[in-house]
Amino acid sequence: MLEIYNSLTRLKETFKPLHEGHVGMYVCGPTVYGDAHLGHARPAITFDLLYRYLQYLGYKVRYVRNITDVGHLEHDADEGEDKIAKKARLEQLEPMEVVQFYTNRYHRDMAALNVLPPSIEPHASGHIIEQIAFVQKILDRGYAYVSNGSVYMDVEKYAKDYPYGKLSGRNLNDIVTETRELDGQDEKKHSYDFALWKKAAPEHIMHWPSPWSEGFPGWHMECSTMGTKYLGEKFDIHGGGLDLIFPHHEAEIAQSCAALGHESVHYWMHNNMITIAGKKMGKSYNNFITLEQFFSGNHPLLSKPFGPMVIRFFILQAHYRSTVDFSSEALEAAEKGLQRMQEAYARLLKLQAAKETTVEVAGLRQRCQEAMDDDLNSPFVIAALFDSVKAINTVHDGKGTINEADLKELKDVWQTFAIDILGLRLEEQGAGDEKLKAFGGAIDLLLSIRLQAKQNKDWATSDKIRNELTALGFQIKDTKDGFEWSI
Repeated sequence: MLEIYNSLTRLKETFKPLHEGHVGMYVCGPTVYGDAHLGHARPAITFDLLYRYLQYLGYKVRYVRNITDVGHLEHDADEGEDKIAKKARLEQLEPMEVVQFYTNRYHRDMAALNVLPPSIEPHASGHIIEQIAFVQKILDRGYAYVSNGSVYMDVEKYAKDYPYGKLSGRNLNDIVTETRELDGQDEKKHSYDFALWKKAAPEHIMHWPSPWSEGFPGWHMECSTMGTKYLGEKFDIHGGGLDLIFPHHEAEIAQSCAALGHESVHYWMHNNMITIAGKKMGKSYNNFITLEQFFSGNHPLLSKPFGPMVIRFFILQAHYRSTVDFSSEALEAAEKGLQRMQEAYARLLKLQAAKETTVEVAGLRQRCQEAMDDDLNSPFVIAALFDSVKAINTVHDGKGTINEADLKELKDVWQTFAIDILGLRLEEQGAGDEKLKAFGGAIDLLLSIRLQAKQNKDWATSDKIRNELTALGFQIKDTKDGFEWSI
């Protein structure tokens, strides 16, 4: 039986891939019945960070992230109307029209956030035959039963042979207490039994033929099936949000053991939630803000638009296993932090090497590496990079020097950790980049006129230009070589 970890603490020391040099990683992807929101962005960015770092360490990674386009039902995934089917019925569309529309929008948002595409992105609806075969394996081994055309996991029987609840730390008594009464519970032997296959009601528009009924797979079945199909019966990492530990990932462990006789996943990894006023942000709570609303600023809780890199930086500022509470003020603070990094990186690229180094730059790579090895501690990486900003500014302002070897190393560390691993686009200016670039020449012209006015001691013109640009949201800084500006 494989050992289960709940984090990758001391990654280089404890992480042992099942196949040398190769890593199989499966992450629960979106259910595509609506626009992606901030809660979707966090797991996408978290596992993008892991994907990037594993590749940096030299592993060949097969990254599988699924698209849930069928079978994702209300709460227990046993009862209620399929959300995609409901959206299709209300908007008089084919279900796959709904799926394609929101999948396209999800991909657009992920690209904006600089989230790398996975190696494989399988759809649940494209693997119905495999899911039926997986259910049959569980039936053949005696851990499931057919009731009125549906197939349910016999959790009590399974728990006699395998430790059910080992990931979440729950036992059957706890689960009985917490289980809600739902329509159709009389089909089950026990309230905690979960659906592997559901018989479709006459009005259900997404269904497929099976040996048991015309129906559709239970929510948990797709990940067990597609994970093992593309990564093998045993693979390295399975990730997702903390809210998926129970029942989803617990059910996956049970399904794999019941069908295969052993667990499939070596390391489990979960990101914590994004909250708003202390409550989980999500569609089910009707308190979510879509990524499109963040980018446009079109939401009453937002003070302004926030660019994709601000969202990414905001998420990376916190450790992936900590809760992040959203507020517009917190995003504004993240925006300022990102701008500081962008300005430092722009200055770094312009620095000229000298004969000797008089600023402190040693040890930066080691600090960043140790932070990433320590359970992907992105906040510590950011803090280390910020510590080097002082040296960059000192050299930029002519108050210190850096030799050619140290300058090359400093640039390489920033490229590696800030851009390649954290995935930040540091050459961007944040929200409104495209419009800003279009008018950049005009801003430079105005500041050149101001510089000439200062040289002519025309302080009234100089101050007027500076004050007007500041009022429009520009930050102006005089330098020994002229000027710098940013939003």
